[in-house]
Amino acid sequence: MNVLNRNINNIFFIFVLSHLVIWTLVPSLTNKNLPLDTIEALAWGSNLDWGFSKHPPMSAFLSEFFFILFGAQDWAYYLLSQISVLIAFFFVFKFANEILENFKLSLISVLLLESIFFYNFTTPEFNVNVCQLPFWSSVVYFTWKIYDAKEIKFVDCLLVGLFAAFGFLSKYLFIYLLVSIGLLFIYLIFIKKNKKFDFKYLIILEVFIVLLIPHILWLNKNDFVSIFYGLKRTGLDESEIIDHLWHPVIFILKQIGILIPFFLLTFSLLKKIKLKIKFKDKKLVFLFFINLLPIILIFITSIVTGSKIRTMWMTPFYLFFGVLFIYILKSQIDLKKINLFLYGFLFLFFLSPILYSFISINNDNKRTDYSGKEIANLVERRWSKNFSNEIMYVIGDEWYGGNLSYHISTRPKWFKSLKKNITDLNPNGGIVYTGNAEVLKEVCPGDFGKINKQGFCMIGLNIK
Repeated sequence: MNVLNRNINNIFFIFVLSHLVIWTLVPSLTNKNLPLDTIEALAWGSNLDWGFSKHPPMSAFLSEFFFILFGAQDWAYYLLSQISVLIAFFFVFKFANEILENFKLSLISVLLLESIFFYNFTTPEFNVNVCQLPFWSSVVYFTWKIYDAKEIKFVDCLLVGLFAAFGFLSKYLFIYLLVSIGLLFIYLIFIKKNKKFDFKYLIILEVFIVLLIPHILWLNKNDFVSIFYGLKRTGLDESEIIDHLWHPVIFILKQIGILIPFFLLTFSLLKKIKLKIKFKDKKLVFLFFINLLPIILIFITSIVTGSKIRTMWMTPFYLFFGVLFIYILKSQIDLKKINLFLYGFLFLFFLSPILYSFISINNDNKRTDYSGKEIANLVERRWSKNFSNEIMYVIGDEWYGGNLSYHISTRPKWFKSLKKNITDLNPNGGIVYTGNAEVLKEVCPGDFGKINKQGFCMIGLNIK
């Protein structure tokens, strides 16, 4: 590796480390409580299963792993988010090096991602969207290794199957990338006929299916509840004729709005805008299938079904947009304008955490202002005065119940309800219900309390 490339690698390392430090520290210092989706993942993690009412289990697995390592330390879950982003950036950079064959342009293709708010402003909230990022990027990278190889390696197929399963277990929307990759190889093998079918491809499918079996069994046992939740979130059950046009138009307009800073930063490098697209270009074909086709497919879904595509669902879809645009515009890039690009990059790089901090500090009516730790302390103190056993279970919704489960020192298991779970409980374990204060007050057989309009019913072994 020559000196220039080594320096570019050092700059990339400084960039990702700076991103990780800033976006771990900023929310840790400005937020009073973890965001909703992170608390939700931790609630599920306290009582791990192969699926949950809203999503598959990967975000819960990773959250619980970090809880085992760090406990109830908020910074750890902001760190978890940034590690997910950092891994994604790493694979984008490796992929860009192979596509662009130029270290400077590869670095620029990653720096461009800082202009898309999915990869900075929204990342402190570890959720299923952020959870997909490392798996989306790694699947694309190892798929490229298979696509570009003269002889396909077993390990690349194994890794694609592994990371594809992890991605799907993060969020079902991952299927749009997998379908796009599948269509790419169908196009190459059966339509273009410039690639032969290799039985090693079956390794991908086998690994993918085997890893999904526990979740599929869970889905069958639980009436496919998480799939129906996802469909409900699209508004599919309420869609009208006009939605088949209106929702796709809104979707496109939102995507354009999100990408405006990206386009401005990209154009700051150009001498002129002149597209030279060669449709037989092997690299461009791959970039089309992994960048544009997933978006086209989700757009078609919206047209056909009239479903609403929520903005945050698109979080992983733009990871390789920098590589795509730099590749297409490579001949138009003027590196003499790099200073203008860097000024724009640094402006966005620091603007985003400043805005996040400003909103977090000045807006005191957010989920992240919830006094979760203080409320859990009050509940524990009242519990210790009345009961001799430990709190082992918390019953309530993901937010109020999840906060108790996260902050209470005994790390009680969270349940949304006990309808199907009573036989699984330890009879010596204490239970705290949280919910509507008026309802709980009427039905609570134990000690009832109320904090900030939220009811708490405590049932345990009385102190003798």
